[in-house]
Amino acid sequence: MKTAEQVNQIVNTLLDEYPEQRCSLDYGKDYELLFSVRLSAQCTDERVNMVTPALFERFPTLEAFANADVEEVERYIHSCGFYHAKARDIVNCAKVLIEKHGGKVPSTMEELTALPGVGRKTANLILGDVYKVPGSVVVDTHCIRISNLLGLVDKLKEPEKIERKLREILPPEKSNDFCHCLVLHGRAVCIARRPDCEACCLKQYCSYYEENKD
Repeated sequence: MKTAEQVNQIVNTLLDEYPEQRCSLDYGKDYELLFSVRLSAQCTDERVNMVTPALFERFPTLEAFANADVEEVERYIHSCGFYHAKARDIVNCAKVLIEKHGGKVPSTMEELTALPGVGRKTANLILGDVYKVPGSVVVDTHCIRISNLLGLVDKLKEPEKIERKLREILPPEKSNDFCHCLVLHGRAVCIARRPDCEACCLKQYCSYYEENKD
């Protein structure tokens, strides 16, 4: 496993490499981010960003979503996949936000994960991006894969276990930005099927590279 100094070097190197780290989903309102993340399940952020402008124009308020016909929402989000469940969750989530939270996206893990279609990954993204809560760790496929390759976690696949371990070792004030950097790094360099290890800014710290280099 990595020492505290190595972890800090990994984090700071990634933050330097990707200074424009941010969520790649486009949104204007807090609840729009919540709904966009739900749409992104088993779908690319690029596709979601193609779909949401028309969706948010058709339903410009939370009240509009709460009163929406689920089948109409389905038509707007069809290309994102799993559109039946996603449309249902979005409409029901809008209703709960209005009825139980006064139309505001809640700011605690417990309240967020009680919303329809919201798991810990989505909740951590909201806590980190919207509320700037230190220690927010978004465990997506990039985080799972790259944190294992680097040796930040030891052969862990369960998102909640990875989240717990990363919370223990990451600087809390940098953890959210670090997770965004992992997404960017996973798309640009550490690609799942063909990681470009020689071009990687983290190779000197990477357990996978150390084990596989010539």
